[in-house]
Amino acid sequence: MDGNLALVTTDPIDPARMLGGALTPADGAALLFWGVVRQENDGRAVSQLEYSAYGPMAQREMLRIADEARERFGTGAIHVVHRVGRLEIGEASVAIAVASPHRAEAYEASRYVIEQLKQRVPVWKREGYVDGQTEWVPGFSPVAEAAR
Repeated sequence: MDGNLALVTTDPIDPARMLGGALTPADGAALLFWGVVRQENDGRAVSQLEYSAYGPMAQREMLRIADEARERFGTGAIHVVHRVGRLEIGEASVAIAVASPHRAEAYEASRYVIEQLKQRVPVWKREGYVDGQTEWVPGFSPVAEAAR
């Protein structure tokens, strides 16, 4: 497969499948960004995260972003997967695979995709804390999105 791909899923993300699916014989570099749930945020102990998304709209916007990055940086295929549902510490929430003839463009494209994804894609994040409380992360809540 040599085209861009965007997917929102409840399934765990498979890194080997992401990289292998993006590579072609024309590529000399493959880069995988692997975003995982961490145990602390802003000084609070996190127990888990819950992601929500409007899947079809999120996938369309992720594909637009991948297309922009591919055109801007001259890469090969870019695959973007975002997981939704409850995720535990250490689980991958987002992955970006970039295939490219050269490494510099792969790094630049990957950075562009993750930064644009965080700004433009309708995915919302609610943190669950060790003390039992939950809170929508600012900039990542359906309420903030509706206010725009």
